[in-house]
Amino acid sequence: MLSYNRRSLLLMPLALAACGFAPAYGPKGSAQALQGHIWADEPSDKLSFDFVAAIETRFGRTKDARYGLTYTITTESVGAGYTTSNAITRYNLKGRVDWTLSNLESGARLTGGTAENFTSWSATSATVAGLSAEADAAERLMILLADQIAMQILAASPRFAP
Repeated sequence: MLSYNRRSLLLMPLALAACGFAPAYGPKGSAQALQGHIWADEPSDKLSFDFVAAIETRFGRTKDARYGLTYTITTESVGAGYTTSNAITRYNLKGRVDWTLSNLESGARLTGGTAENFTSWSATSATVAGLSAEADAAERLMILLADQIAMQILAASPRFAP
């Protein structure tokens, strides 16, 4: 039987503070320096529009651009479910974003990387329903990829955010 010691639970914040842990969104967290300061490249299509909207949801609309986010989005639709007559019943939308965050003043690359994920949708016999399901899957994919990139930026932010 596992016995919980309440004192260890109360001492946990002290242990985390001693190891250098600071909450990113805390009063003096590194994420505060990013809010409203990340300028993403202008969207050129629906995918990039959804991606930039998701980034702005995480970091706020740009008020005073200090950091520039450049990105390249690639997607691929792949059949994932088949009937015995080889008709596709389900699709996977695989996506990849190669990104770089730079200091706009100096042009120095601060961090960057690649985010990859996928979403799925069911094929239907109705054209409008199928197109709607595909568009919804693409929007969900851009949100997933933006979340991954936001987490990578937050993890790297103590190195460059004031």
